[in-house]
Amino acid sequence: MGPTERELDLVDEIAAAFEREGLPLITGRVIGWLLVSDPPEQSAAQLAEALGVSRSSISTATRMLTPGGLVERVRTRDSRVELFRITPDGWSRMLAARYGRTTAFRQVLEHGLDVLADAPAERRERLLRVHELYAFLEAELPALWDRWEAHRNGRHR
Repeated sequence: MGPTERELDLVDEIAAAFEREGLPLITGRVIGWLLVSDPPEQSAAQLAEALGVSRSSISTATRMLTPGGLVERVRTRDSRVELFRITPDGWSRMLAARYGRTTAFRQVLEHGLDVLADAPAERRERLLRVHELYAFLEAELPALWDRWEAHRNGRHR
């Protein structure tokens, strides 16, 4: 059975949220459908049919989603069909990877501050503000992540 109109509206709402984050709309639609589909594992053909798009669009979207760990490919032993699903811990893995890049970007900003070391303070101000934000996040995110892990582990026991 295909998605209902209300389900498709929700999928489109989820897709729009991800589009605002810079992802292509179809990629967000794949995420949205995989969040609510029954069964949770969907073949490329099922995704294309449910979302009313081409298989090549699904292929492009899933290639974008699998490296970050949000979506994973699975196969059953008795099937040659590749299925896609939201990875059980995919959201946490995706955010952990994003937060892990905080240090790298802070270092880029430090290099920028070095490059502009002799520039007027007004010119350095933009970099300085972003650097301060990333330094703060780098210091605070590990404790926030630890609290999330404790919350998640306490809830699943």
